[in-house]
Amino acid sequence: MAAGNRAKWADVPPGQEDPLSYAVAARDASALDMVRRAVAARKVMLAYQPVMPAAHPERPGFYEGLIRILDDTGRVIPARDFIHAVEETETGREIDCIALRKGLQALHAHPGLRLSINMSARSIGYRRWMRTLLRGLDRDPTIAERLILEITEASAMRVPELVTGFMADLQHRGISFALDDFGAGYTSFRYLKDFYFDIIKIDGQFIRGISGDPDNQVLTAALISIARHFDMVSIAESVETAADAAFLTRQGIDCMQGYFFAAPTVRPPWQSPAPRAASA
Repeated sequence: MAAGNRAKWADVPPGQEDPLSYAVAARDASALDMVRRAVAARKVMLAYQPVMPAAHPERPGFYEGLIRILDDTGRVIPARDFIHAVEETETGREIDCIALRKGLQALHAHPGLRLSINMSARSIGYRRWMRTLLRGLDRDPTIAERLILEITEASAMRVPELVTGFMADLQHRGISFALDDFGAGYTSFRYLKDFYFDIIKIDGQFIRGISGDPDNQVLTAALISIARHFDMVSIAESVETAADAAFLTRQGIDCMQGYFFAAPTVRPPWQSPAPRAASA
């Protein structure tokens, strides 16, 4: 590096000697601060997106509860814009607790609802998260069989032995588990067999535009085959067009989720007011 450039970046903190790293760190710090303020102000909610059975796409099989926060202007911020910044922090554990608590409340209030909630494998050893889960299950014995816990592939692979034991304990109580973003990481097939997830959610990078992408067609067919071999339900994420939905149905996908069917909403059908009867 030239002397002039060294001087230019001399005040950058160690480990962030290049402008890109500095910009990423600044962005993450800003996102973390935003999430902390939202949590403190209780400006956290769930948005719900339906997961549709391929054979009967007119009625959701279940809904996914996706965490959302409100920024200082009242704008709804999706998890993808901040989760990378909070994943390894105490705030990330608090977010998992809030998502779980809100999901359990929805399941308790609506006995016909089935719901998936995202969690990090890091929350398994977080006492407040586990207390929240156990209290919810004890409060309503029907909740366990209607609750799906989603763990990302990357998160599960950080502590695979902890995840397998955790899943075994809770599957006995009736809870189902979904491996989220499958194909995006580096799951060992040995661990995939040991985990024995109930559901595999194929990452959207393989699904968007699949009807016209031969490479993703081959990869997705392989992922569907893996799910079928291990007796797991396969779900395609990020289904955005009728052509993609039709192709996936022909390939034997079990369920689909994405904007083609519905966007996530903070006002799901079960919270909508009943329509008024027409006047005579």
